[in-house]
Amino acid sequence: MKRFFSAALAVLSILLILVFVSGKEYAGGRDGASGNGPADVSPFTDFHGEAPGNVHHITVADLPAPYATKSAAIFTPPIPQPADAWPKAPAGFKVERFAEKLNNPRLIQRAPNGDLFVVETYPGKVLVFRGITADGKPQQTEEFTSGLTLPFGLAFYPPGPNPRYLYVGNTDSIVRFPYHNGDMKATGPSEVIVPNLPAGSVPGQPAKPGTGGHFTRNVAFSLDGKRMFIAVGSRTNVPTIDPDPTEFHRANVLVANPDGSDLQIYASGIRNPVGLTVQPGTGNVWVSVNERDELGDNLPPDYITHVQEGGFYGWPWYYTGGNQDPRFAGKHPELKDKAIVPDVLMEPHDASLQLTFYQAKQFPKEYQGQIFAAEHGSWNRSVRTGYEVVFVPLKDGKATGAYQDFLTGFVTEKGEVWGRPVGVAVATDGSLMVTDDGSNSIWHISYK
Repeated sequence: MKRFFSAALAVLSILLILVFVSGKEYAGGRDGASGNGPADVSPFTDFHGEAPGNVHHITVADLPAPYATKSAAIFTPPIPQPADAWPKAPAGFKVERFAEKLNNPRLIQRAPNGDLFVVETYPGKVLVFRGITADGKPQQTEEFTSGLTLPFGLAFYPPGPNPRYLYVGNTDSIVRFPYHNGDMKATGPSEVIVPNLPAGSVPGQPAKPGTGGHFTRNVAFSLDGKRMFIAVGSRTNVPTIDPDPTEFHRANVLVANPDGSDLQIYASGIRNPVGLTVQPGTGNVWVSVNERDELGDNLPPDYITHVQEGGFYGWPWYYTGGNQDPRFAGKHPELKDKAIVPDVLMEPHDASLQLTFYQAKQFPKEYQGQIFAAEHGSWNRSVRTGYEVVFVPLKDGKATGAYQDFLTGFVTEKGEVWGRPVGVAVATDGSLMVTDDGSNSIWHISYK
């Protein structure tokens, strides 16, 4: 009998090990501390626990207390891509470099005719890539326009197959250019649609009063084309005064008419809603958000969520629902029960950026209609996390709360970073295009 129980215990142990390493679910256990291996069951991990297929699911109940760990900062820039380094995708997928030697490629958007528009933020340009050759390179590349001020967001208007304009989110304004299918260069000057957005500071130039902080301004349209949504990040990590007049119209998703009139707040308390898109079918607005810093390695989670009109998401007084930021103890108790818990809690400090819905057929069925999102990676965590593209499953159009590592490999075993995903878009053939401002590349992911 003892031999029977010993054998059974051995078999059970092997099964548990296989389940753990299978990639079906990864409970990191590292808590961002040592990176030396799992020590306990924890939803928090670091780059050691990120691999294609690993599933992560963070809940409100998992959150540590504020200051459970010290805050950290790793400001080292990306290293050149090592000779043996390459992005890793799940089995059956192929990863190729579509374009290289770019200059700060950020958001990417597919035009209705299939051209790929890419923002080079620091140079202030918009590039256009057309087609793909047999060896995986663009057939044509053109500069659509230049002279922009920290551009980020791109949106074609009206939505549908025959747009008349390309809207661009400068850090201080929304502008638009005349556009018709097939244009690879702007055919006319820009027109200012929303002036005087609160601006981020331009690198290399003195900051103007009230400017600074998060500089990305994203833009998207409702499915019927009647509403324009604008994402504006905060100026500060958290304000030092309450109220802070320099945070006016910041940390919000704004809404206006497509001509820029009637600018209002659509949803508030969203520290830095970098990713912004509208869900096909439902018309729901979705964002991916960089949360605040300096509360510790594992607090608070970044997030991906649909946005409720009139909703309040906590910043700066609360986070992840009604959890009060200790720097504002006792402030605004009337808002505690109004703070909405986001749909998908990401690893804290992942720096979640562009997201897109996969509306194509090339990838297997489990990916169709679901979300892909770029995680730019942490600079404010003791052990790096992020630096990947994740897959966010939905059920009946709603998030399950979990997410899965999809494209990883941008961090070396030593913890050095060579790639930082920023933008994701679906090409006309159903492949996924990923911009990377670490290696200054665009990656092409196809299913074999």
